[in-house]
Amino acid sequence: MSSNARHVPVMLQRCLDMLAPALAAPGAVVVDCTLGLGGHSEALLKTFPDVRLVALDRDPSALALAAERLAPYGDRATLVRAVYHELPEVLERLGIDRVQGVLFDLGVSSMQLDEADRGFAYAQDAPLDMRMDQTTGMSAAEVLNSYPPGELVRILRAYGEEKQAKRIVSAIVREREKEPFTNSARLVELIRDALPQAAKRHGGNPAKRTFQALRIEVNGELASVEAAIPAAVEAIAVGGRVVVLSYQSLEDRIVKSVFAAGATSTAPPGLPVVPEEYQPRLKLLTRGAELPTEEEVAENRRAAPARLRGVERIREDVR
Repeated sequence: MSSNARHVPVMLQRCLDMLAPALAAPGAVVVDCTLGLGGHSEALLKTFPDVRLVALDRDPSALALAAERLAPYGDRATLVRAVYHELPEVLERLGIDRVQGVLFDLGVSSMQLDEADRGFAYAQDAPLDMRMDQTTGMSAAEVLNSYPPGELVRILRAYGEEKQAKRIVSAIVREREKEPFTNSARLVELIRDALPQAAKRHGGNPAKRTFQALRIEVNGELASVEAAIPAAVEAIAVGGRVVVLSYQSLEDRIVKSVFAAGATSTAPPGLPVVPEEYQPRLKLLTRGAELPTEEEVAENRRAAPARLRGVERIREDVR
C-alpha cells in the first residue's frame, strides 16, 4: 500500500494555518521532526511553494516511503535519519542557524501501527518488537523477559499510568519463568486474565496502557520529548512557530510545561518596570490544547486522542 493511501495526517489544516504566518517569508525553513509517511511534510511543501523542508525520522522504512512521496519536490526536501531530540545536531550539520517553523506529530506512526511485524498494535498477534528503529536497541520482548519486577512496575505506572501494574507484572514474571515472551497475543491474554473484572469495564482494551508503557520505554520517547521541545524553541527565529500534536497525557504535559515556562515572565515580584531579559520569549497560540473536530474523529479514529499546542517566538534571549 502506498504511503498516501494508508496515512491520514491528523489536524492537518489546523497545523498548516498555525504555521502559515511564520512560513510566509522568502527562504523560510520548516522542520518536520516526525516525518512518518510524509503526510504533513507533503502538505507543507504543497501549501508553501517557497519553503524548504527538513524532515527527521528514526525509522528507515518510513524514510524510504516518504522519500518516494516527496520526490516531486526535489531538493526543497531534505530527509534525515535522526530522532527528534537530535534536531540541534541536524541543523548544525546542514549549516542552518535558525528556522521559521517546527512541527511534531508525536507517538507511533500509522505505518508502524499497521504493519503487524512491528508489534505496536495489541489488536493483532505479532512479534513483541515495538522499536521505531528496528536496527538498534532492545525489543519489547527483551524488556519483558529481562527487566527486574520492580523496574517493570515502575515503567507500567510511570509510562502507562496503569493502576494494576503490580498485578500485571506478577503475572508476567510468573509466565516468563515458564517460557520467554515473544508475541503480543500471549501478553494481551495474560493482561486480560490478570485484571479484575471492574478494571476491564472502562478505558478500551485492557492491554492498551501496558503496550503504551513498553513502547515508550523501548524507544526512550519521553526523554526524547523532554529534550526535543526546548531544542525546537531554541531553533526558531523571532516570529517562528513550534506546533506539537500529542496523543497521550505524559507527552502533552511536557509540551505544556515548556511552552508555559517560555510564555511567563521570570522577573522577581514587585519590579516597577520589567527588564527585557525577564520578559516572556514565547506567545501561546492555543488556549489550552486544541482538540480535533467530531467530523475528523469520525473520518479518522486515530485523531481522537490528539492534543494540539503551538507557540510563537516573540523575542531573542538576552545574554
